[in-house]
Amino acid sequence: MLFIYKIELMKDLLLLAIEASLKAGKEIINVYNSDDFDIKIKSDNSPLTIADQKAHEIIVEILEKSNLPILSEEGKNIPFEERAQWNKYWLVDPLDGTKEFINKNGEFTVNIALIESGTPVLGVIYIPVTKDLYFGDKENGSYKTVNADKDFDIKMLTQFGFKLPFFQENEIYTVVGSKSHMNEETEAFISQLSNEHGEIDFISKGSSLKICMVAEGIADIYPRFGPTMEWDTAAGHAIALYSGCSVTQKDEKTPLCYNKKELLNPWFIVRR
Repeated sequence: MLFIYKIELMKDLLLLAIEASLKAGKEIINVYNSDDFDIKIKSDNSPLTIADQKAHEIIVEILEKSNLPILSEEGKNIPFEERAQWNKYWLVDPLDGTKEFINKNGEFTVNIALIESGTPVLGVIYIPVTKDLYFGDKENGSYKTVNADKDFDIKMLTQFGFKLPFFQENEIYTVVGSKSHMNEETEAFISQLSNEHGEIDFISKGSSLKICMVAEGIADIYPRFGPTMEWDTAAGHAIALYSGCSVTQKDEKTPLCYNKKELLNPWFIVRR
Protein backbone atom coordinates (compact mmCIF):
# COMPACT_ATOMS: atom_id res chain seq x y z
CA MET A 1 0.00 0.00 0.00
CA LEU A 2 1.48 3.33 -1.04
CA PHE A 3 1.94 6.12 1.44
CA ILE A 4 -0.46 9.03 0.74
CA TYR A 5 -0.12 12.47 2.30
CA LYS A 6 -3.22 14.27 3.51
CA ILE A 7 -1.69 17.74 3.47
CA GLU A 8 0.06 18.88 0.33
CA LEU A 9 2.08 21.50 2.19
CA MET A 10 3.44 18.90 4.63
CA LYS A 11 4.49 16.76 1.68
CA ASP A 12 6.30 19.68 0.09
CA LEU A 13 8.09 20.59 3.30
CA LEU A 14 9.11 16.98 3.89
CA LEU A 15 10.47 16.67 0.35
CA LEU A 16 12.42 19.88 0.85
CA ALA A 17 13.94 18.61 4.11
CA ILE A 18 14.82 15.27 2.52
CA GLU A 19 16.43 16.97 -0.46
CA ALA A 20 18.48 19.16 1.88
CA SER A 21 19.59 16.20 4.01
CA LEU A 22 20.66 14.08 1.05
CA LYS A 23 22.60 16.87 -0.66
CA ALA A 24 24.27 17.84 2.62
CA GLY A 25 25.09 14.18 3.23
CA LYS A 26 26.77 13.90 -0.16
CA GLU A 27 29.00 16.90 0.63
CA ILE A 28 29.79 15.49 4.08
CA ILE A 29 30.93 12.22 2.50
CA ASN A 30 33.15 14.11 0.06
CA VAL A 31 34.94 15.72 3.02
CA TYR A 32 34.91 12.44 4.99
CA ASN A 33 36.77 10.69 2.18
CA SER A 34 39.25 13.52 1.69
CA ASP A 35 40.84 13.35 5.18
CA ASP A 36 41.12 17.15 5.11
CA PHE A 37 38.62 18.11 7.83
CA ASP A 38 39.98 21.58 8.67
CA ILE A 39 39.14 21.05 12.36
CA LYS A 40 38.51 24.08 14.57
CA ILE A 41 37.46 24.26 18.22
CA LYS A 42 34.36 26.28 19.06
CA SER A 43 33.87 28.37 22.21
CA ASP A 44 32.16 25.43 23.96
CA ASN A 45 35.23 23.24 23.23
CA SER A 46 33.32 21.15 20.67
CA PRO A 47 34.94 20.50 17.29
CA LEU A 48 33.88 22.09 14.01
CA THR A 49 34.92 20.82 10.58
CA ILE A 50 34.61 22.10 7.04
CA ALA A 51 31.94 19.41 6.58
CA ASP A 52 29.74 21.06 9.28
CA GLN A 53 30.05 24.39 7.52
CA LYS A 54 29.45 23.11 3.98
CA ALA A 55 26.45 21.04 5.09
CA HIS A 56 25.00 24.09 6.85
CA GLU A 57 25.31 26.21 3.70
CA ILE A 58 23.64 23.58 1.50
CA ILE A 59 20.77 22.99 3.92
CA VAL A 60 20.06 26.70 4.42
CA GLU A 61 20.08 27.36 0.67
CA ILE A 62 17.43 24.66 0.11
CA LEU A 63 15.25 25.31 3.17
CA GLU A 64 15.09 29.03 2.42
CA LYS A 65 12.74 28.12 -0.45
CA SER A 66 10.04 27.52 2.19
CA ASN A 67 10.23 31.14 3.41
CA LEU A 68 10.35 29.82 6.98
CA PRO A 69 12.97 30.92 9.54
CA ILE A 70 15.95 28.61 10.10
CA LEU A 71 17.81 27.97 13.34
CA SER A 72 20.98 25.94 12.74
CA GLU A 73 23.76 24.94 15.10
CA GLU A 74 26.23 26.45 12.67
CA GLY A 75 24.13 29.55 11.91
CA LYS A 76 24.13 32.96 13.49
CA ASN A 77 23.20 33.46 17.13
CA ILE A 78 19.59 34.62 16.81
CA PRO A 79 18.28 36.59 19.83
CA PHE A 80 15.39 35.03 21.73
CA GLU A 81 13.34 38.20 21.21
CA GLU A 82 13.43 37.47 17.47
CA ARG A 83 12.93 33.71 17.80
CA ALA A 84 9.99 34.20 20.15
CA GLN A 85 8.00 35.57 17.21
CA TRP A 86 8.41 32.31 15.28
CA ASN A 87 5.43 29.96 15.33
CA LYS A 88 6.91 27.62 12.70
CA TYR A 89 10.59 27.26 11.81
CA TRP A 90 13.31 24.83 10.77
CA LEU A 91 15.70 23.50 13.43
CA VAL A 92 18.88 22.02 11.96
CA ASP A 93 22.02 20.18 13.00
CA PRO A 94 23.99 19.95 9.75
CA LEU A 95 26.37 17.32 11.17
CA ASP A 96 25.32 15.65 14.39
CA GLY A 97 28.20 13.64 15.77
CA THR A 98 31.20 15.68 14.67
CA LYS A 99 33.44 13.69 17.02
CA GLU A 100 32.22 10.47 15.38
CA PHE A 101 32.91 12.06 11.99
CA ILE A 102 36.48 12.92 13.02
CA ASN A 103 36.99 9.43 14.48
CA LYS A 104 35.64 7.97 11.22
CA ASN A 105 33.28 5.47 12.86
CA GLY A 106 30.34 6.35 10.58
CA GLU A 107 27.95 7.21 13.43
CA PHE A 108 27.04 10.74 12.39
CA THR A 109 23.87 12.17 10.87
CA VAL A 110 22.19 15.13 9.22
CA ASN A 111 19.24 16.33 11.34
CA ILE A 112 16.43 18.56 10.07
CA ALA A 113 13.21 19.24 11.99
CA LEU A 114 10.20 21.46 11.51
CA ILE A 115 8.98 23.00 14.76
CA GLU A 116 5.48 24.36 15.23
CA SER A 117 4.33 25.96 18.50
CA GLY A 118 7.27 24.41 20.34
CA THR A 119 6.67 20.86 19.07
CA PRO A 120 8.47 18.95 16.28
CA VAL A 121 5.88 18.21 13.57
CA LEU A 122 8.33 16.81 11.00
CA GLY A 123 11.76 15.24 11.24
CA VAL A 124 14.40 13.94 8.83
CA ILE A 125 17.61 12.13 9.80
CA TYR A 126 20.05 10.96 7.14
CA ILE A 127 23.09 8.75 7.75
CA PRO A 128 25.57 9.59 4.97
CA VAL A 129 27.79 6.51 5.43
CA THR A 130 25.00 3.89 5.25
CA LYS A 131 22.58 6.00 3.14
CA ASP A 132 19.76 5.14 5.56
CA LEU A 133 17.03 7.78 5.84
CA TYR A 134 14.57 8.19 8.70
CA PHE A 135 11.67 10.60 8.35
CA GLY A 136 8.31 11.25 9.91
CA ASP A 137 5.56 13.79 10.42
CA LYS A 138 2.48 14.23 12.57
CA GLU A 139 0.06 13.31 9.79
CA ASN A 140 1.50 10.04 8.55
CA GLY A 141 3.88 8.46 11.04
CA SER A 142 7.54 7.59 10.60
CA TYR A 143 9.49 5.60 8.03
CA LYS A 144 12.96 4.30 7.29
CA THR A 145 14.30 3.92 3.76
CA VAL A 146 17.61 2.35 2.71
CA ASN A 147 19.74 3.55 -0.23
CA ALA A 148 17.81 6.79 0.01
CA ASP A 149 20.19 8.71 -2.23
CA LYS A 150 18.72 6.96 -5.27
CA ASP A 151 15.42 8.87 -5.31
CA PHE A 152 13.61 11.17 -2.91
CA ASP A 153 10.12 10.90 -4.32
CA ILE A 154 7.86 10.26 -1.31
CA LYS A 155 6.05 7.27 -2.82
CA MET A 156 9.33 5.63 -3.84
CA LEU A 157 10.90 6.26 -0.44
CA THR A 158 8.02 4.67 1.45
CA GLN A 159 7.31 1.89 -1.03
CA PHE A 160 10.85 0.53 -0.70
CA GLY A 161 11.20 1.31 2.98
CA PHE A 162 9.17 0.31 6.00
CA LYS A 163 7.00 2.00 8.57
CA LEU A 164 8.36 2.37 12.10
CA PRO A 165 8.55 0.62 14.45
CA PHE A 166 9.70 -2.34 12.41
CA PHE A 167 10.93 -4.49 15.31
CA GLN A 168 7.99 -5.07 17.64
CA GLU A 169 9.51 -6.86 20.62
CA ASN A 170 13.02 -7.53 21.91
CA GLU A 171 13.79 -10.76 23.75
CA ILE A 172 16.02 -8.81 26.15
CA TYR A 173 15.12 -5.32 27.32
CA THR A 174 17.48 -3.08 25.38
CA VAL A 175 18.93 0.26 26.43
CA VAL A 176 20.78 2.47 23.97
CA GLY A 177 23.15 5.21 25.04
CA SER A 178 26.69 6.46 24.74
CA LYS A 179 29.48 5.03 26.86
CA SER A 180 31.27 8.37 26.70
CA HIS A 181 28.26 10.06 28.35
CA MET A 182 27.72 7.45 31.05
CA ASN A 183 27.37 8.93 34.56
CA GLU A 184 26.12 7.90 38.00
CA GLU A 185 22.54 8.95 37.27
CA THR A 186 22.41 6.91 34.07
CA GLU A 187 23.99 3.88 35.75
CA ALA A 188 21.44 4.08 38.58
CA PHE A 189 18.59 4.34 36.09
CA ILE A 190 19.81 1.30 34.14
CA SER A 191 20.14 -0.60 37.41
CA GLN A 192 16.51 0.24 38.16
CA LEU A 193 15.50 -1.01 34.71
CA SER A 194 17.35 -4.24 35.44
CA ASN A 195 15.30 -4.69 38.61
CA GLU A 196 12.12 -4.22 36.56
CA HIS A 197 12.99 -6.19 33.42
CA GLY A 198 15.72 -8.63 34.42
CA GLU A 199 18.63 -8.95 32.02
CA ILE A 200 19.51 -5.72 30.22
CA ASP A 201 21.26 -5.37 26.86
CA PHE A 202 23.16 -2.08 26.44
CA ILE A 203 24.04 -0.75 22.98
CA SER A 204 26.41 2.19 22.56
CA LYS A 205 25.78 4.50 19.60
CA GLY A 206 26.69 8.02 18.56
CA SER A 207 24.65 11.04 17.50
CA SER A 208 20.88 10.92 16.93
CA LEU A 209 21.15 7.26 15.91
CA LYS A 210 20.22 6.45 19.51
CA ILE A 211 16.76 7.99 19.10
CA CYS A 212 16.33 6.30 15.71
CA MET A 213 17.04 2.92 17.29
CA VAL A 214 14.16 3.37 19.73
CA ALA A 215 11.85 4.61 16.97
CA GLU A 216 12.80 1.59 14.87
CA GLY A 217 12.26 -0.80 17.77
CA ILE A 218 15.83 -2.06 17.99
CA ALA A 219 16.10 -0.49 21.46
CA ASP A 220 13.40 -0.10 24.09
CA ILE A 221 14.67 3.03 25.80
CA TYR A 222 17.21 5.83 25.54
CA PRO A 223 17.87 7.78 28.75
CA ARG A 224 19.97 10.92 28.36
CA PHE A 225 20.96 12.44 31.69
CA GLY A 226 23.46 14.92 30.36
CA PRO A 227 23.59 18.07 28.24
CA THR A 228 22.15 18.20 24.72
CA MET A 229 20.95 21.09 22.61
CA GLU A 230 17.58 21.47 20.91
CA TRP A 231 19.04 20.83 17.43
CA ASP A 232 20.51 17.55 18.71
CA THR A 233 17.10 16.07 19.46
CA ALA A 234 14.36 17.77 17.41
CA ALA A 235 14.47 15.62 14.25
CA GLY A 236 14.79 12.39 16.24
CA HIS A 237 12.04 13.58 18.57
CA ALA A 238 9.63 13.88 15.63
CA ILE A 239 10.59 10.49 14.18
CA ALA A 240 10.28 8.76 17.56
CA LEU A 241 7.06 10.55 18.50
CA TYR A 242 5.30 9.67 15.25
CA SER A 243 6.42 6.06 15.46
CA GLY A 244 4.55 5.78 18.76
CA CYS A 245 7.33 6.48 21.27
CA SER A 246 7.24 8.90 24.17
CA VAL A 247 9.84 11.68 24.32
CA THR A 248 9.73 13.34 27.72
CA GLN A 249 11.81 14.95 30.39
CA LYS A 250 13.21 12.62 33.07
CA ASP A 251 9.88 12.68 34.93
CA GLU A 252 8.38 10.80 31.92
CA LYS A 253 5.43 13.20 32.00
CA THR A 254 6.61 16.53 30.64
CA PRO A 255 7.28 16.64 26.87
CA LEU A 256 10.45 18.22 25.53
CA CYS A 257 9.66 21.62 24.06
CA TYR A 258 11.56 23.80 21.62
CA ASN A 259 12.46 27.43 21.00
CA LYS A 260 13.11 28.07 24.67
CA LYS A 261 15.10 31.12 25.72
CA GLU A 262 17.95 28.77 26.62
CA LEU A 263 18.43 26.15 23.89
CA LEU A 264 19.87 23.56 26.28
CA ASN A 265 17.59 20.53 26.71
CA PRO A 266 16.68 19.14 30.13
CA TRP A 267 17.49 15.49 30.83
CA PHE A 268 15.14 13.29 28.84
CA ILE A 269 13.96 9.75 28.13
CA VAL A 270 12.87 8.25 24.81
CA ARG A 271 10.81 5.10 25.45
CA ARG A 272 8.82 2.67 23.31
